[in-house]
Amino acid sequence: MSLRLSFTILASALFLAACDSGAGDAAQQQEQLADAKQELAGEIDRSFEGELMPAVTVTDPSGKQLNLGALQGQPVLLNLWATWCAPCVVEMPMLDQLAGTKQGELRVITVSQDMRGADVVVPFFEARQFAHLEPWLDPKNDLGASYEGGGVMPLTVLYNASGEEVFRVAGGYHWDSEEALAAIGEALKE
Repeated sequence: MSLRLSFTILASALFLAACDSGAGDAAQQQEQLADAKQELAGEIDRSFEGELMPAVTVTDPSGKQLNLGALQGQPVLLNLWATWCAPCVVEMPMLDQLAGTKQGELRVITVSQDMRGADVVVPFFEARQFAHLEPWLDPKNDLGASYEGGGVMPLTVLYNASGEEVFRVAGGYHWDSEEALAAIGEALKE
């Protein structure tokens, strides 16, 4: 393993461990910030185009497993997020709306990086009553560690039907913007 990759994994793990500790009160404070519609400054990055979706298995609160590396045949928008991450909380309703709008054309998968897993994710989903998102979990951060330069959340990656990366956005992004819809629409035509 390269020194750079080892450092990236270590930095990501330390970042997530620090951010998730005591997330109860902090998550509510972060949500208040999210309600204020803070600036979402993420930008589309195509520098990883062609990389394959990581073959990481995530679970839902009931224990059902999903091998991300086996998802082929339909484009996938994969979002790594956490309940304590203010830009993540802001994005979730937009991702839910996008999943409904693009149903049948694009699968939107949100994977929580919360170390406390279902204990915090299930109440989060119940309170917001998302119509199109499923609560996938990755409390050990296996998925986050598989992305070079990880540690920034949210991280959202669009994969084509062959499981190859089209683009990614590190940081919050307006998934309901004309720019986002145009970029996704362009990728769906490929």
